[in-house]
Amino acid sequence: MTALIFGVVTVILIWPAAELLSRARWQIRAPRAAMTLWQAIALAGVLSAFSCGLAIASNLLEPGADGAPTTNPVQEIDRIGLPLWLVSVTVLAITLIIGVRLFYTTIRVGVRTRARRAAHRHLIDLLDRCDHSSENSLFARDVRMIDVDTPLAYCLPGLRQRVVISEGVVARLSEDELRAVLAHERAHLRARHDLVLEAFIALHEAFPRFVRSKSALGAVELLVEALADDQAVAATTPTTLGRALVACADAVAPRGAMAVGGPTTLTRVHRLRDPRSPRWVSAAAYTTAAAILVVPTLAVAIPWLTELSRLFAAS
Repeated sequence: MTALIFGVVTVILIWPAAELLSRARWQIRAPRAAMTLWQAIALAGVLSAFSCGLAIASNLLEPGADGAPTTNPVQEIDRIGLPLWLVSVTVLAITLIIGVRLFYTTIRVGVRTRARRAAHRHLIDLLDRCDHSSENSLFARDVRMIDVDTPLAYCLPGLRQRVVISEGVVARLSEDELRAVLAHERAHLRARHDLVLEAFIALHEAFPRFVRSKSALGAVELLVEALADDQAVAATTPTTLGRALVACADAVAPRGAMAVGGPTTLTRVHRLRDPRSPRWVSAAAYTTAAAILVVPTLAVAIPWLTELSRLFAAS
C-alpha cells in the first residue's frame, strides 16, 4: 500500500500537477514563488519515485522466520503471491531504470551543453569587436560584440561567462535600453539560471513520455526570463525594458545560451504593465512548496534513519 501511494503521488506530481501549474496565470506575476513551487514539485516527484522503490524493496526483502531478509524469489512468491510479486518487481525495475536514466541524462545534458558553450565562446572571442579599453561602463570585460546587423543579445553561462550582443542591437537600442538588456543577461549569469534549466531538462528527459508534462519545461523557461526581467527593471524602468524587449523580440540564441528575446516576449511585455500579485499568493505558493516536500522527504529519511539506529543498537 505504501509503494502504491508513492507511485500515485509520483505520477500526479510529474503530470497533472505540473500541467495544471503550467497553466496558472498567477505564476508569471510571482515568478520567484512559482519557481520555488516548481522546484519543490520536481524534487518531491523524484523523492516519491525512489520512496516507491524503497517501499517495494523493503516488502520483497521482509525478514523471514529466522530474521534474515528473504532473497529467494520462490520464498517471496510463496509469501506475497505471484501477482503481487510480479507487480512489485516490475515497479521496482521501472524505478531503478528512472533513477539510472536521471543520473545518465543529468551527466549527458551537462556535458553536451558545456561542450557547445565552450565551442561557441571560443568563436565569439575570436569575432569580438568590442573596444574594452574605452571608458564605456556598459561594455565590461564580460561583454562581446559581433558584427551582425540582426539584433542579438544573449549570455553564455559557465566559469568564463560572456554577454554577447550584436552591432545591430547597439544601433537599434538607446543607451538606457541597452543597459536594461545587459542587466537582464547578467541577472541570468549571477543567478545561474542555466543550472535550473539543466535540472528540469534532465528531469523531463528521464521520465517516460506518457507520464511527464510537456508544458513544465516551457513554464520554467518563462519564469527564468521573468526573474531576469525583474532585475533589469530594478536597473532601469519597466518602460525602458519593454521597449528593449520589443526591439529584440526576433533575437535568437545558440543552444545552451539564453537570449533576451524569443517567443515569450509578448507575455513578458504584458507582465511589465500588470500589477504584481498579492503577497498572499506568494505566501501560499511557498507554503505549498514546503508541504509538498515534507512527506516524501520524511518517507525517504525515516526508514534509513531507523535502519541505521538498529545497526548501531545491534553493534
